[in-house]
Parts: sequence; structure tokens; C-alpha cells
Amino acid sequence: MAIKRIWHGWKTLENADGYEAVVRGKVAPAIEALGIKGYRGLELLRNTQTMDPDKHAEIEFVTIMTFDSLESIVDFQGEDYTRAHVPNAAQRYLKRWDSHAAHYELLK
Repeated sequence: MAIKRIWHGWKTLENADGYEAVVRGKVAPAIEALGIKGYRGLELLRNTQTMDPDKHAEIEFVTIMTFDSLESIVDFQGEDYTRAHVPNAAQRYLKRWDSHAAHYELLK
């Protein structure tokens, strides 16, 4: 059974492309390089439909990481496995973010 680790972050319109570049160019390759047994990859989603004029054109990003098991997530993040993984390089582009990730079993 696979586990999906889902996390949300928001950026200004001006920082959206930079954030995407950092995730694809630095964050995802660094996670891959850890060689975590049971890690299957990272998907990056971008939602421009939720832009709220009162929030100064925020862009929502969602990362979905796939793992074989909860144990694999603990190997990645530690005992406090719900804690968000937000490297400093990514934080530079973020306006705000979830402090914790949610985990879901993939049903087939």
C-alpha cells in the first residue's frame, strides 16, 4: 500500500516561477539523493484558480510525495513525520506554508 504525503505552500505571483525552479532543480533532487528506501517520487501541483485579490495574488502549490509505507516517511522526516520539510532554499520564495503534511493511504 502506498502512502501519499501532501503539503501546501503559497507564494506571491512574482515568486511562483522561482519556487517551481527551486523545487524541481534543488529540493526534489536532494530528496532523491537521500536514497530513502520506499520513496517513489514527488509531484508538484500549481493552482492559479484560487488567486484571491485580497491576498495579493497568491499562488497555491501542493507537493505530493509517494512512499511505500509510513516507515519510509519516518526514515525521511524522523519520528515527528508530520512536520513539513521546507528547505531554506524553498522558504525564500514562500509567503506562507503548512507547518505539517497530511498522509493518506492510496486505495486501489
